[in-house]
Amino acid sequence: MERLGRSPVFLLLMLALVLLEWLWRRRVARLGYDGRGAWASVAIGIGNILSGVLGALVLGGLFLAVSRLAPVHWPIRDWRVWAVGFVAVEFAYYWFHRSSHTVRWIWATHAVHHTPEQMTLLSAVRLGWTNLFSFGWVFYLPLLLAGFDPRMVFALLAFDLHYQFFLHTEAIGRLGPLEWVLNTPAHHRVHHASNPDYLDCNYGGVLIVFDRLFGTLRIEQAGQPIRYGLAHPLGSLNPLKIVFGEWLRLFHDLRSAANLTRALRIIFGRP
Repeated sequence: MERLGRSPVFLLLMLALVLLEWLWRRRVARLGYDGRGAWASVAIGIGNILSGVLGALVLGGLFLAVSRLAPVHWPIRDWRVWAVGFVAVEFAYYWFHRSSHTVRWIWATHAVHHTPEQMTLLSAVRLGWTNLFSFGWVFYLPLLLAGFDPRMVFALLAFDLHYQFFLHTEAIGRLGPLEWVLNTPAHHRVHHASNPDYLDCNYGGVLIVFDRLFGTLRIEQAGQPIRYGLAHPLGSLNPLKIVFGEWLRLFHDLRSAANLTRALRIIFGRP
């Protein structure tokens, strides 16, 4: 469910902004640009698209089957249904994203997205290939049982993930009153931090309101600059090691588990 659907227009916009950010980091901000890391993100992003094709085929059929079990079906052409659906998808995304940081099995896929050690726009496309296997999509099944059309759910998720592309940058500062309602680059930079005081926060997609409601909002502190990447770095830019590194760690620990209870604690426990 993390796959970024892309139209040609959006791809061109992405490319233009990536080039502008590259110039800004090198010529204006003097922050440098990790070219090898950027190419690793591109390679992983391409793999995510390919794996997403299989995921879309499987989940499309599954979502349609679950939708048929709903006692009511809300009209997809009613703007009010879209408005309520947007908030509902944001709510489901918040809990999916929060669980991706607190349930190790789901984290094994999501960890890929947190491996970049620079915050650039291309970090947005460094997404795992094992979304189908990690079962994060179950968080959206209640929306289908509540009567929302699967096409609406997929469309709103696509919008959510397109929006988040623009959050992965250091080129944009705080955005004033918008910070109270929207997820912004400032909020998302803190989400990607590996500093102990910043871990596990700011889970929103387009909105930041659920983080405010559930106490998971954190603001960057002036005296504590952000350190990006995993708390325990993989130490590799090999796309395959990045994609499967956390799974290898997980299965290594599972092989060492003394019994089923311990194995379940590893699977469902915190990363």
